[in-house]
Amino acid sequence: MRILIVEDESKTAAYIRKGLTEAGYTADLAANGKDGLFLALHERFDLIILDIMLPELDGIQVLKALREEKQTPVLLLTARDTLDDKIRGFDLGADDYLVKPFAYAELLARIRSLLRRSPRRLPDILEVADLTVDIVRRKVKRGDTRVDLTAKEFALLQLLLEKHGEVLSRTLIASHVWDMNFDSDSNVVDVAIRRLRVKMDDPFAKKLIHTVRGMGYVLEERK
Repeated sequence: MRILIVEDESKTAAYIRKGLTEAGYTADLAANGKDGLFLALHERFDLIILDIMLPELDGIQVLKALREEKQTPVLLLTARDTLDDKIRGFDLGADDYLVKPFAYAELLARIRSLLRRSPRRLPDILEVADLTVDIVRRKVKRGDTRVDLTAKEFALLQLLLEKHGEVLSRTLIASHVWDMNFDSDSNVVDVAIRRLRVKMDDPFAKKLIHTVRGMGYVLEERK
């Protein structure tokens, strides 16, 4: 899942991004409304966390322009806790509203709730062969055997499941899981795939992650 954070307070933005990354999400940052709107309109995000008090364009202006073209779920952040502000935000198409300062656990719970309600969301449970992944509870099983993954390993597996049957290039994997441009000299993706295989493929007879030489990786059941 890819989330855009539009927040001009660098400490707050870094705090949110660190927490989302640790939870297995990919998070992009924009420090002003103009850049945030550009990214929101030209990239695909599953959710946007949007501060109201922003330079260049404020959050309300960004939200209004965004809703003319896209219905990406938006969670508004603000230090202003007035009923008029909330009503204005909701009238323009905001999906939720969180007042600063906030507990990170509450932010994460609201994010999960919005992603579950999103029209394009995936089912809570994803299955391929004997692999079962609970997206909400972040639990993975092969048959009756539990598989423990790190946050990045889970994010990688989720991406492979979302694109089940599609060959994913190393560039695409790097951009979605690590939010980075792929360096052809880097083996970060290959190392991560290998670690994931060690945990959820090697101990089992049926292999689900396959290498497509010269192209990338695919998760699928093969006979």
